[in-house]
Amino acid sequence: MALLIVIYLAFISLGLPDGVLGSIWPLMHADLGLAISDAGVLSAITSIGTVLSALVGHRMVARFKTGPVTAVSVAATAFGLWGFSVSTSLWALALFSIPLGLGAGSVDSALNNYVALHYKAHHMNWLHSFWGVGAAGGPALMALTLFLGHSYRSGWRLISAIQAVLVLILFLSLPLFARHKAPVHARRTKDGQRRGVRKSGLALILSSFFLYCLIEASTGLWAVSYLVQVKGVEASTAALYGSLFYLGITVGRMVSGFVSLRLSNSKLIASGLVIMAVGLVSLLLSNATSAIFALLAIGLGCAPIFPSLIHETPRRFSIEESGRVIGLQMATAYVGSTTAGPLFGLMAHLVGLAWMVGLQGLFFVLLALTVTLFLRRTTAQSV
Repeated sequence: MALLIVIYLAFISLGLPDGVLGSIWPLMHADLGLAISDAGVLSAITSIGTVLSALVGHRMVARFKTGPVTAVSVAATAFGLWGFSVSTSLWALALFSIPLGLGAGSVDSALNNYVALHYKAHHMNWLHSFWGVGAAGGPALMALTLFLGHSYRSGWRLISAIQAVLVLILFLSLPLFARHKAPVHARRTKDGQRRGVRKSGLALILSSFFLYCLIEASTGLWAVSYLVQVKGVEASTAALYGSLFYLGITVGRMVSGFVSLRLSNSKLIASGLVIMAVGLVSLLLSNATSAIFALLAIGLGCAPIFPSLIHETPRRFSIEESGRVIGLQMATAYVGSTTAGPLFGLMAHLVGLAWMVGLQGLFFVLLALTVTLFLRRTTAQSV
């Protein structure tokens, strides 16, 4: 139980930096004399580092084990966050974005694989709900810092200090990781046909993660603008509606943890897809008043899909392969999230945001297809 609490704390720390740059950038870029578009440069550098570290994360874990990799990775993010507090130029911010991205990707892939192998489905859903707590808490801490009369630099230092405390906790918890033995059952490749099924399953699951993150990230980034420009919602009201999307994800994952005690991962994923479809249709047909329910529904639908697919990985492939596959899943997920911004931004520039839900609907149909094919073509076995 103590180790699980440490892992949950690590995922809160993983979410802490995610929303901070966007929330403080209007003040920060003006103070540093940078262009508002420079945030995209920093985001791209962080994303590239995250993808690269996610791809090699399983090799690092195989050599150094999960506990040390997690502790060092969180230390890297703490260093990157501290660097943001002292940076006075774009080049300095870009430099400190590198450890921030590298640390996040390693933590994500290492802990997702660890929980998928050692814990139940409800633990995985709760794990990702704690990421939501961190993602909401980071901007809140920065806002509190400003409210108390301190500069944004103090906000970055506060979040960095929280990460540093967690680094100490993680190093003290290394014996707990060492005592937790790996599961003994493993699926093994017996013939060429089995290898072919796994290869097909890998392509399908990676496509599913890419498509899911396109939908989630595009909703988080563009839904508020869609409500203002297309539905005529007041900007302040639309911002509140947008926060309900993330609330739906966080609360939905907490609830999914309890529901998973009775429903399988496959049924949770199917339920999430149905609720997401209802949310997207509702968003398309909504007016200024009912849009609040549409975004909440999309968030609730998103909630169980990502963690349930990760938890199925060692059951659909082999335990030996799960680290590599989950690393690929995290990398693909980050590519999908990174693609969403410029893709939907280009669409908004060329044809307007009125087509946003239509494009999301197309991605949803492809997501439902790839997930269904993956679940049908691969066989779940106990771990």
